[in-house]
Amino acid sequence: MKLTQFLPLIPAVAFLFAGGSYIIMAAEKENGAEWTQWGHDGSKNMVSPEKNIPSDISAGDELDNGDIDVKTATNAKWIVKLGDQSYGTPTISGGRVFVGTNNNNPRNSKIEGDRGVVMCFDEKSGKFLWQLTVPKLPTGKVNDWEYLGICSSPTIAGKYGYVITNRAEVIKFDTAGMIDGNDGPFKDEGKYMAGGLDGIAKGTAEAVKIGETDADIIWGLDMIDEVGAFPHNIASSSVVLGDGKVFASTSNGMDWSHLNIQQPLSPTLIALDIESGELMGEEAAGISERTYHCNWSSPAYGDIAGKKTLVFGGGDGWCYGFGTEGKKDKDGFNILPVLWKVDCNLKEYRIDEKGKKIKYATYPGPSEIISSPVVYNNKIYTTIGQDPENGEGVGLLTCIDPSKGQGEKSIVWQFKDLGRSLSSPSVAEGLVYIADYSGRVFCLDAESGEVVWDHDTLSHIWASTLVVDGKVYIGTEDGELIILKAGKEKEEIAIVDFPNPIYSTPVVANETLYIMTQSHLYAYAKK
Repeated sequence: MKLTQFLPLIPAVAFLFAGGSYIIMAAEKENGAEWTQWGHDGSKNMVSPEKNIPSDISAGDELDNGDIDVKTATNAKWIVKLGDQSYGTPTISGGRVFVGTNNNNPRNSKIEGDRGVVMCFDEKSGKFLWQLTVPKLPTGKVNDWEYLGICSSPTIAGKYGYVITNRAEVIKFDTAGMIDGNDGPFKDEGKYMAGGLDGIAKGTAEAVKIGETDADIIWGLDMIDEVGAFPHNIASSSVVLGDGKVFASTSNGMDWSHLNIQQPLSPTLIALDIESGELMGEEAAGISERTYHCNWSSPAYGDIAGKKTLVFGGGDGWCYGFGTEGKKDKDGFNILPVLWKVDCNLKEYRIDEKGKKIKYATYPGPSEIISSPVVYNNKIYTTIGQDPENGEGVGLLTCIDPSKGQGEKSIVWQFKDLGRSLSSPSVAEGLVYIADYSGRVFCLDAESGEVVWDHDTLSHIWASTLVVDGKVYIGTEDGELIILKAGKEKEEIAIVDFPNPIYSTPVVANETLYIMTQSHLYAYAKK
């Protein structure tokens, strides 16, 4: 299994734009009713206050046609078949469930072959409603690896959703799809399904007939065309909203040789106007030219020590805090200012005892940030890691307090015993729960970084921990869902076997637990 088949995989108050006016999403943290984006909210802290979440669950029996017999799955409300590669996480809002996958189980018989897909289902019944289908890039696996599908988790704000496609496009869509008509200024959905935004711009896309089960696009921005991004293998991150903007990682990275950055001057992070999709700002901190592999981390957003801050884990292994308002540089570009930055690799990961640089993709060498940094109580918790194809290696979990100063001064503590990690931490009630790629789950004291307990799942882990209802849920590459007791006393509650790997993080919404394997989405609730 390649990471080229991966991917990762925001503060209690996040400012989102919905229905033409600003709303404050603090209520979401209080009642936990919906899961509107990767990481739950702008803080990317996957913790929910919901109760009555089941741990007595089973995967059910697989039928000859690949479906799952829901009657044989303990506490399952419904189970739906997706494509055969599914990453990210489902998001749930407004009675709908959105999930990225591929087209290896076509819902539209007229759209066959390899595509990226966002599927939309009814939250109560699991009924398929509509889908966004995205053609592959003609450049092939260097930018858009075959059969990966869409790895981005859609971000939902009221009537609209936002997703990064496998073509490195940022797409705003109507959450109702075409069911309520073709809304907004964009009217070329049929051409989009044939050739993407690039095909429309070049006039080479012949329109596909659209229907009620197709997506209604409001606007789209092609990051390859607009900012010169060169996504490595796949564009794989999720957007975060704030200050009337859509903040997106470009997944800018290496070329096919893994020796050169194709576009070293292109930004790794951009800001778009939430209504028009117009480019409003970009980072110019030099992250691209220092990138080890790619920029796959999804940004976080929040008010940190009184400042609206965009937190980004760089492909150079540094964690950055950016201001959200762009300032003109000498060339007229709107540049997002760097508020602070912290090297999340230890010095001995970068330089050996003889003073020589340690080679990337070796066990003792440096790593980038792939997971999302998590914001909690004015601090940031972030890990470093690499493409699983590079194997295991040294990792690090860093706790940052930007109010303490710049660089090393802002580091509160670092946990060295963690291996390389694709996982975002979860922080709840003074404890940090974090998994590494080697399969270990750690519970740490959030203030000191001291180990409270650890648990070995005996499998590789790509997903992040979910903390809810006094429990910690985590999926493994072997298809096991591990359920542990949250808190200072370690206890294994259950191990649930699924027929396929679980690369996605479990999520909850409206007293329902969602588990996504490579090929199916399971919705569980106590009966």
